[in-house]
Amino acid sequence: MTIEALLSYLLDRYPVEQAESWDHVGLSAGDPHAEVTGVLVALDASAEAVRRAADLGANVLVTHHPVYISAPKSFTPAPDAEHNAAGAAVFEAIRRGVSIISLHTNLDRDPEARNHLASLLGATPEGSFEHPDDAALPGLGSVGVIPTTTLGDVARLAANAFSSDPRVWGPPERSVRRIAVLGGSLGDLAELALSSHVDAVVCGEAGYHVCQDLWLRGCSVVLLGHDRSEQPFVDILSKAVASAGIDPSSIATMECPRQWWTTYEGERA
Repeated sequence: MTIEALLSYLLDRYPVEQAESWDHVGLSAGDPHAEVTGVLVALDASAEAVRRAADLGANVLVTHHPVYISAPKSFTPAPDAEHNAAGAAVFEAIRRGVSIISLHTNLDRDPEARNHLASLLGATPEGSFEHPDDAALPGLGSVGVIPTTTLGDVARLAANAFSSDPRVWGPPERSVRRIAVLGGSLGDLAELALSSHVDAVVCGEAGYHVCQDLWLRGCSVVLLGHDRSEQPFVDILSKAVASAGIDPSSIATMECPRQWWTTYEGERA
């Protein structure tokens, strides 16, 4: 299979039309006419992921996050004060002969992906932030119901399901029945969450004032960390690559490395 054929399959499955207008999805670097020798699936299109792919003998890196949204001003071997990490990742990809394909907000909006996130919390999807009454339509976030429980129990469930230590807005005893789950940033979707009448939003990140306003208006927030909330997309994409016809034995996945730490963890180390 050529890289172009793999790209076509993935974009048929997660159409570009589902992506935000500002987003950069699809092929960022590489030769579309080359034959696929192997695929590494990762959350981030980093230089480290490119090197991992090449070391495994894979010439395709499939990621959720694009290597860039706007093209860097330069492409250099390493990031520094004047040259960003995205340019270094593209430089390494060209140097090592690794093509980069990214499925970002077109994946976020796809029912397959967002409903998988809901399933990790045992939620039954009913729709999205944009279409709360129709789970079949593309839309950001999964809105649905779970067996009536408390916010504290939801937070503990989310911590286990996403391997996270979440920050939680709202009293732990607050009752939760209707829930929204979103990978990545809540951004400007807070009002849509409220209009969907959810008791809690589980997402990667959200601003302080947004969280404060939501929980004071009756909607609690569970913040998983951007990376932890979207790591499940790696499994989704690896299965999609296999469905395209790539031999599963030539598909590898990469756990998003922890690039941050807390002072508590540092004191324990």
